[in-house]
Amino acid sequence: MRRLPSYVVNGITVALGIALVQSAFALLAGTHAGLLATSGAVYASLADLPNTVGRSWRRVFGAALLGSATALVMALLAPHPVARGAALVPIVFLAMMTLAWGPRAGPISFAAVLAIVFTMASPVGAQPPLELFAWNVAGAAAYFLWSIAAAALLQRRYRTLALSAALEATARLFRLRAEVLEQARVDGAHHDLLRAWVAGEAVLAERLQAARDLLFAARDTAWVRRHTAVLLHTIDLRDVLLASRLDVDLLGDDEAGRRVRAHVAAGLRRVAAGLEAARDGVLDPKAVPAGGEACFAPAELPAEAIGPAGEARARLMPVIDSRLRTLADDVAAIHALLRGADEALPLSRDELQQFVAPDGWPLRIVAAQLSLRSPVCRHALRSGVALGCAYFIGLALPWASHPHWLVLSVAVVLRGNLEQTLSRRNARVLGTALGCLVVLGLAFVAQHALLSAIFIVSAGVAHAFVAVRYLLTAMAGTVMALLQAHLVDPGSGFAVAERLADTVLGALLAWAFSYVLPSWERRAVPTNVARALAALREYAACALASEEGAAVAQRLARRRAYDALGALAAAVQRGAFEPQRVRPPVRELTMLLDHGQRLMAHLSVIRLTLARHGSDLALPQAEAALRTADAALQACLTPGAPIPPEAAALDAPLPLPALPPARDRLPWLLRRLQVSVADARAVRAAAGAAMKALRQR
Repeated sequence: MRRLPSYVVNGITVALGIALVQSAFALLAGTHAGLLATSGAVYASLADLPNTVGRSWRRVFGAALLGSATALVMALLAPHPVARGAALVPIVFLAMMTLAWGPRAGPISFAAVLAIVFTMASPVGAQPPLELFAWNVAGAAAYFLWSIAAAALLQRRYRTLALSAALEATARLFRLRAEVLEQARVDGAHHDLLRAWVAGEAVLAERLQAARDLLFAARDTAWVRRHTAVLLHTIDLRDVLLASRLDVDLLGDDEAGRRVRAHVAAGLRRVAAGLEAARDGVLDPKAVPAGGEACFAPAELPAEAIGPAGEARARLMPVIDSRLRTLADDVAAIHALLRGADEALPLSRDELQQFVAPDGWPLRIVAAQLSLRSPVCRHALRSGVALGCAYFIGLALPWASHPHWLVLSVAVVLRGNLEQTLSRRNARVLGTALGCLVVLGLAFVAQHALLSAIFIVSAGVAHAFVAVRYLLTAMAGTVMALLQAHLVDPGSGFAVAERLADTVLGALLAWAFSYVLPSWERRAVPTNVARALAALREYAACALASEEGAAVAQRLARRRAYDALGALAAAVQRGAFEPQRVRPPVRELTMLLDHGQRLMAHLSVIRLTLARHGSDLALPQAEAALRTADAALQACLTPGAPIPPEAAALDAPLPLPALPPARDRLPWLLRRLQVSVADARAVRAAAGAAMKALRQR
């Protein structure tokens, strides 16, 4: 139980909550009332995810309200099938417009769809609409109270699991970087590895933000401070890891160069092992190794393995070893914190609050998306029309008594972009087939109590794995939906063959409707590129600032830059699945991302150098160079601005300083500033090429 991931723990609590609602209402008011109350509990449970109590109750309440209101409308229109179908379209449109608030509104929007499906599954006239609504609301209210109690009880566990997940994702990224470094060249021959790296960065960003939301908003205690310090070290490790790609092209491709790469890769794997040990220590304090930090330090590479002292790699080795030592020191600090050491946080609790994701629900954000230029609005219109068509097609089919299954199939497959739709289509069909086989076996089980128990377990599994392994969610959701319809109306049977046919047809419908009012990624390319350039400009200005008190601004700017580049990378990845004629300029955008990440790495190295060795660089020459580089970076990253002479003069390769940084840091800082400007100029060129390619298509 201690090592169960947060989504499994959450799935268990959801299943327990639904089971308690079902059993309590069944005992108090009968089996049928218990099933109707369970529907309300399921609507509410969709938004019950690992989060703070304040965020959780607002989301659960929103899902319960939207689901119960939708169920009432569908029940009132049950005697009028055409009117019900006509009402379905605007209901789905309004539900999908909530996605204007971002992915956090996804479970709330789907509560309306599930309410449509559950209400349609109930036989017409089985109960008065107001009675159905009342039991739905009662079940949702009961689950709402359960979710608040469970969230409060599990807060510390959720924080622990979020931090361990962030450490695990960081370790995974270190191992991926080690694999990349061991390649002679990172080029088109290693697309799979690069795709894995992009996916790993996306997972890490998501897990870091989840940990921030839980830890930074927590009440100040010694335990919270230690784990917050661990998280801050983990976030900083990402910067140094990004810097590990710098200067690799200067190592050469000969045997000595490959040995140096292998040396760095081995160092990164040692750090990854230390992070995995820290992950285990977060989950179980007894698992923290006692005084084992020395094993994370970089091993010595013999001088003869590097090459002649005058070669570039010989000059680079002190820099490379310094980066590895910095990584090892951060891992050692994490282990010390997990053993109970105290460490002063670089930011106050109020400052940390600025890094927590916003959780407001202003209506103006939704209103701003009411335009056909908005991907949210286009998806909402597409979804409403698609589900309306699915409903009326379901009425016309020979098995017209179950149109809700076709509606559900379209709803779960049709996503906001083609990549996710294709992925959901395949998983949905396979998961439904497996779920139908399970239900075929259950058809021989007559015990109501056992079927109810399996329904509860299926609800928990479907909830837990929706964002992790959708195949399991599709399989468990099939079992849950078939059992729900059977328990509400036992005379209807399981209709397994019809459900499988509906699923295949629904998946095909969703695939077809993904080409209706499409939001191709190329539409958002100008916005994403402009956002990335602006974020890089902001981070450049903050990273080169040497005044005191800039830590908060630097960290906020760094996060915005990571987010902007991550959004652009995700758009490129999604665009690769789109038709060739509308595909975004992938090559040019990939170049922009590559140089943008290199620039981020340079800026992070400069920021860390100024933070740790600022006293050694308090020189007029350094201050003048920082001001000049800042002006050049701002100009290079501003489309249309003239390139300053200091940026235009960087076409020739820049030599490495003769002395190592420990003996003279100024030449290395000057070179880093020059290379940063060169990469900023490359970012500008790639952005211009991407815009030109976009206009030519």
